[in-house]
Amino acid sequence: MASSFRAFLNSPVGPKTTHFWGPVANWGFVLAGLVDMNKPPEMISGNMTSAMCVYSALFMRFAWMVQPRNYLLLACHASNETVQLYQLSRWARAQ
Repeated sequence: MASSFRAFLNSPVGPKTTHFWGPVANWGFVLAGLVDMNKPPEMISGNMTSAMCVYSALFMRFAWMVQPRNYLLLACHASNETVQLYQLSRWARAQ
């Protein structure tokens, strides 16, 4: 157990690298999108939500192509893409 934890700490995507802390910080976008689901759709910015969809799609590709593959970043942006597409659909229905 201790050796596998030590291996994770020192891995190329472990907590000593930006490959770990970047995705951890990006989970804030997902949390903000989840909190915004309780707000009325009239408060949603179609332009900003669209930009967030493009941003997450681009970074999903980046997370897949970068070596070593960053599965934590991929999961974060896939989650954000899902949340933002839902928000965009709420905005579109309200228009």
